[in-house]
Amino acid sequence: MKVQCVICDKIEEIDDELPLAKKLRNRPIHTYMCQACHDRIKERTEARISTGKFRLYRSVHRDDEW
Repeated sequence: MKVQCVICDKIEEIDDELPLAKKLRNRPIHTYMCQACHDRIKERTEARISTGKFRLYRSVHRDDEW
């Protein structure tokens, strides 16, 4: 299966039997990111976290407010 990275537009070939290929076929909203872009984002995120100024905002679902 041919896939294209959403960040760098590099086209790669992945095996049709991989779970990722099945996910991309069945749910078009899922996107593919090559390993180089994934590693670059991971390194930069870890660098931002290590500065101490990085805040991760997560939505909190509380049932007790109702």
